[in-house]
Amino acid sequence: MEAVSRVLGLDWIDGWSVLIFLFVFLLCADVWKNRVPLGYPPGPYPLPFIGHLHLIDPSRIHLQFSEFAEKYGNIFSLCLFGGKCVVISGFKLVREALVQNGEDYMDRPVVPLFNDFVGEKGIVISNGNQWKQQRRFALHTLKNFGLGKKSLEQSIQQECQYLTEAVAVQQGEPFNIQLLLNNAVSNVICCLVFGHRFEYTDKHYRSILQNFNDIIALQGSLAVQIYNTVPWLMKWLPGPHTQIRSLVQKVIDFVEIELKEHKESLDPSSPRDYIDSFLIEMGEKEDEYSGFDSRNLSICTLDLFGAGTETTTTTIHWGLLYMIYYPDIQERVQAEIDTVVGSSRQPSVSDRDHMPYTNAVIHEIQRMADIIPLNLPHITNKDTTLNKYTIPKGTIIIATLHSVLRDESVWETPHSFNPQHFLDQEGKFRKREAFLLFCVFSGKRVCLGEQLARMELFLFFTSLLQRFSFSPASGQQLTLEAKLGALRSPRPYCLCAVPR
Repeated sequence: MEAVSRVLGLDWIDGWSVLIFLFVFLLCADVWKNRVPLGYPPGPYPLPFIGHLHLIDPSRIHLQFSEFAEKYGNIFSLCLFGGKCVVISGFKLVREALVQNGEDYMDRPVVPLFNDFVGEKGIVISNGNQWKQQRRFALHTLKNFGLGKKSLEQSIQQECQYLTEAVAVQQGEPFNIQLLLNNAVSNVICCLVFGHRFEYTDKHYRSILQNFNDIIALQGSLAVQIYNTVPWLMKWLPGPHTQIRSLVQKVIDFVEIELKEHKESLDPSSPRDYIDSFLIEMGEKEDEYSGFDSRNLSICTLDLFGAGTETTTTTIHWGLLYMIYYPDIQERVQAEIDTVVGSSRQPSVSDRDHMPYTNAVIHEIQRMADIIPLNLPHITNKDTTLNKYTIPKGTIIIATLHSVLRDESVWETPHSFNPQHFLDQEGKFRKREAFLLFCVFSGKRVCLGEQLARMELFLFFTSLLQRFSFSPASGQQLTLEAKLGALRSPRPYCLCAVPR
């Protein structure tokens, strides 16, 4: 450094001067990057380089956002995930943004951790023409293979039968039902995507499901939040982010084995599932612009497999916990099942309209489970305004579902498990406008699997309660406290399923 300085005639420059100059330069660049327009939502003062990372506790971030909202209002700003964020709270404002003006907030931001090895591929986090093409194709293809049809209901009923038989094997002894639920629910989407289901005794498949569970849990770590803020630094350091990378690769390897087998046995005149249909559409020439290429097939398959498994499994897992916690509600659900369905046949979707209390309980489980409290992130695709605030193009939007599902101005007892939220004075089921669980994926981003998820929740839940009474394992202290990762999940628990 000194030799260079002498050659240039700058003898007064030393190493410390260069470091100070670089620090000041980076500081000015950071200030410039995070500048905001007039009318931008208020928020706490950010620190250079890390923004508000020092204020965040990943294990309770959704609760922290509620606390920030009390201080700064229901629209406030933060510097997180490597960029400017605006957090929107409460039913009225979330509906206005994502439902009424959803076109302004339609795109997804780049999440550094997943962008490194997935890129902007797939269906969930992609944007632009590729996303439009892949969403349209997936919806059309899944409908061709039964989505929304009676044939799919029969497949779910068959899986319910397999599940209840597997639970009966436990003979009322304590066990953790999560992996069985995972296997059963995933088999429904596997039939649509892979063309077949997996046995509950398949150890390799069980390991893949466990990998998914670990990926979900690890995303709640502080190291992941730091990675998404300073990826250029964290990618060289060990931690949960490297574990996630390894686990995702194992799942992708599993998917690619399926893809290879499909390619070898493909009959273009008779597609068996989503993968076959994609391969036929792709043909011999791959088209990355529209997303019909081999890499994108892997990621799209991963998206469908993951989205079709984890959210529904977690909701049912919460549902059984609530039934154990509130045995009087469990008994009332079972009484309705006995009256409408009986014990000689399986529940069907057509029973739902005649079972208002059970339907209300399932909706209340979804409300209280609150499995995606922060919602999936959006990003503004143009300058827009919300309420009195200006939100520039390219701002990350976090419209918190937690604040909607617990909105004290909407729900009569927002913090209590109360099925009456979804029943009128005559005991009939009533829809609630603030139940934005699926609607919040607004406009063209509306949830692809809404019909499937509703069908699965009703059939799996009622089939289990028709056959068994659930109670806690002896000596176990149950808790409704959650663990927060990519999803808000119940803490591990064991239950007893006693045949009725």
